[in-house]
Amino acid sequence: MMNILIGQSDFKCLRESNSYYVDKSIFVEEILKCPYQVILLPRPRRFGKTINISLLHHFFEKTDMDKSFLFDGLAIKQSDIFHNHFSKYPVIFMTFKDVKNDSFEASLTKIARLIEKVIYQNSYLMRWENLSPVSLNLFEKIMNHKATISDYEDSLQVLSEELQKYHNKQVIILIDEYDTPIHSGYTHNFYNKIVGFMRNLLSGGFKDNSNLFKGVITGTLRVSKESIFTGLNNLGVFTLLNQRFSTCFGFDETEVKKILADKGLADDFSTVVKWYDGYNFGGKKIFNPWSLVNYISDPDNRPEAYWLNTSSMEMIEDVILGKSEEQKQVLRNELTDLIQDCYIEKNIDENIIMHDLHNKNKDVIWSFLLYSGYLKSIGRIDNEFENIHKLSIPNMEVKIAYRKLVQKWFADTVNTEDLTLMLQALTHGDIALFEKQLKTICMEIMSYHDFAGSPEKVYHALVLGMLVWLANEYVIRSNRESGYGRYDIILMPKDKSRQGIIIEFKRIEKDDGVEDVLNEALKQIHDKKYDVELKSAGVKNILKIAVGFTHKDVYLKQGN
Repeated sequence: MMNILIGQSDFKCLRESNSYYVDKSIFVEEILKCPYQVILLPRPRRFGKTINISLLHHFFEKTDMDKSFLFDGLAIKQSDIFHNHFSKYPVIFMTFKDVKNDSFEASLTKIARLIEKVIYQNSYLMRWENLSPVSLNLFEKIMNHKATISDYEDSLQVLSEELQKYHNKQVIILIDEYDTPIHSGYTHNFYNKIVGFMRNLLSGGFKDNSNLFKGVITGTLRVSKESIFTGLNNLGVFTLLNQRFSTCFGFDETEVKKILADKGLADDFSTVVKWYDGYNFGGKKIFNPWSLVNYISDPDNRPEAYWLNTSSMEMIEDVILGKSEEQKQVLRNELTDLIQDCYIEKNIDENIIMHDLHNKNKDVIWSFLLYSGYLKSIGRIDNEFENIHKLSIPNMEVKIAYRKLVQKWFADTVNTEDLTLMLQALTHGDIALFEKQLKTICMEIMSYHDFAGSPEKVYHALVLGMLVWLANEYVIRSNRESGYGRYDIILMPKDKSRQGIIIEFKRIEKDDGVEDVLNEALKQIHDKKYDVELKSAGVKNILKIAVGFTHKDVYLKQGN
């Protein structure tokens, strides 16, 4: 029987409990082979960053305890690297994953306790006769809670220096989830203070530190080098777009198939692919490890949005919903396209300055969503001047997050009862009521959104966004080829005995007759055979709707 520990991020505890472990020990070799002295590895939350840093900690740390048994049966133990590097280095290990406070003072207190813990773990230095009096004074102030901010900022540099002198061996510094306190600072308005502190703390450990052998840093984002890693010339950054370290985080297809087979769930592979696959790390197909482990641990093996429940959407909602109405309108259109399994093309910046998330450069949000795991790259477009990628939603689990976001978006501006009544009218074929409710909702939204510019796209996106509420009953598709053209919207019923729906939009110009425009839209549906896709899927009952609109009004007509 598989012994699975969910949420255990300590490598030693995992191995000592004989729990199921997917062998990622070659990560050690990848770190040592990397030419950079300091390595930054941004990856989405819950993709194994902390357990991998813990793996490095227990591998490299010089200790009186024999921990070689932790690596029995793992690939790294068969390598010469094991004999040359195992248990050979003083190690400083800190994880900031729980520093999620709502003020700078509370964050500093939490970080101070982490630094105090590291000093305590190396307290033998305080009894060493060759310890510098200045260093001893610093350590004592930290242990007695009398240290200043400057003292804490100096702690990594001073501790690494004394460890190197004591062991006559360069030090390895491991920092996990370095940007968690920075995210909190951004959310709770103490960003500049926490960035300044973290910059000074990390610079002390990593910048021009002759006592350093290797440094490894993990986080979710690469916060701009100008913000945190100023002057750090020995830094190598490997994001999820890079080939190096591509299989060290998350599970690849071979690993997933073995996990499912070991659990007796080999037949569930297609379900797991639909819900938890889809990530592209350096060209490698990667599954969400947190969600997969939770899925196989569920006695009923029901696919759910496990990662979504732990990976907070608060910052993403704050960024998107905090945009100007014009920016929100564009974002809503693009998010709605993504929900319909389309891709968008965006310039991706590997350096993210958090303040830029709310500025006029709307492309920053797409970089943020990509590196946070809410989008994937399906390919880079050759461009001499920009880093353009095709972006799409990775899987069903993440698609649920966007559906909820779009629903919340509309709930802020649309009366929910009006929307529910409108959708019921549509699915029951009551076009008169559907038209009445659509008019009502459009009037409600007119006070929030500008319909000038490209009103056809606005109405299209508006209706498409509202149809997200029907996603459990219908597959909603937009701007796809069927017959001899590209339809605007099709609602494909999951129950093929139900009615399928085709919607075509037409703008009514000043001199146009309303009836003529609606008839033209219905004729287009018929002539271009937009119903081919529905008929091919076995849908026999098909409702055809023409939607005509002016700047301020909407008209509908049902086709035969």
